Amino acid sequence: MITFLILLILIVFIAYNFLQHPKFGKAPSGERLTAIQNSPQYKNEKFENQHFTPDLAEGASFAGVLFEFFFKKVDRKIPVDLIPSVKTNLHELPIYQDILVWFGHSSYFIQLEGKRFLIDPVFSGNASPIPGTTKSFKGSDIYTVDDLPEIDYLLITHDHYDHLDYETILKLKPKTKKIITALGVGSHFEFWGFPPENIIEKDWYSTIVLDENLTIHTAPSRHFSGRSFKRCNTLWTSFVLETKDFKMYLGGDSGYDSHFAEIGEKYGPFDIALIDNGQYNEKWKYIHNMPDDVIKAMKDLKAKRVFPVHSSKFALSLHSWDEPLIRVTELNSLSDNPISLITPMIGEIVELKNENQKFKQWWKGVR
Repeated sequence: MITFLILLILIVFIAYNFLQHPKFGKAPSGERLTAIQNSPQYKNEKFENQHFTPDLAEGASFAGVLFEFFFKKVDRKIPVDLIPSVKTNLHELPIYQDILVWFGHSSYFIQLEGKRFLIDPVFSGNASPIPGTTKSFKGSDIYTVDDLPEIDYLLITHDHYDHLDYETILKLKPKTKKIITALGVGSHFEFWGFPPENIIEKDWYSTIVLDENLTIHTAPSRHFSGRSFKRCNTLWTSFVLETKDFKMYLGGDSGYDSHFAEIGEKYGPFDIALIDNGQYNEKWKYIHNMPDDVIKAMKDLKAKRVFPVHSSKFALSLHSWDEPLIRVTELNSLSDNPISLITPMIGEIVELKNENQKFKQWWKGVR
């Protein structure tokens, strides 16, 4: 009995010390917490989605999900081959070339109207606070922070580890001018040493005028947040990036809901929409789009071209690594009005205003 108690105390001590690591960030407080409490999205001491959103679908249990995640055999969950990629020199890109470069999962770089944007960067090779537990696929980590030029605006959709990576963010500090994110997330950045005046935090349906050519709007998504045991104490968001003649929807993580149609009506039509497609499962279908949801969402958003993201770098679900790309491509081709899909390799240049640009189905033949 004494031995058991000693072991229990030791485990608790180790866990407590582990949770003190700065990677877990800091909960909002002070004026930031006051702003959160005044948000229409903040109810019952936490942020909530527009409609009731259970963590798991009807009939599913956390115990069952955990058991499947650790013990269910999934064919080709992790690719055997290297993920194909192209190494574009971002430092040498002309600043007025309007382009996007994808780094896998939901991390990407945008140049638009002479400004550089970086969205949800994860370059540490891991999408978990526990080292080595959620490794990036071989070949998907060809970029590091050193490969990035100075960033005008770092956009963070929410504070999950596969979107807000502590190691990456620290390395980005010297080359990041401004951070734009959702309510509460700035607490992590301030805790990590970023000047408060460089952090812009907004509620849904806010407008940020960057200059006479560029505007960002924040918009809803259907998801959740949290970096430790406390969930939904910071907000999650999507972004609309708008110029005088061009609009992009930057979706972040989301399950399907009426917000896609609302955003399409309020801000659309969109020239390009980036939509969450990957790491889905019927058991958590309310917080991540299933492939057929992506087809509905792209039509709701009135998108001319769609880039399905949130795949090809981390195994966070129970499907084959390439299933998201295969299914959304097939479903789109079978729909009444197929929409042009943007499916670049990691590092390949996407020309934002070239509607005729074609992409190979690069995942074919990759084991």
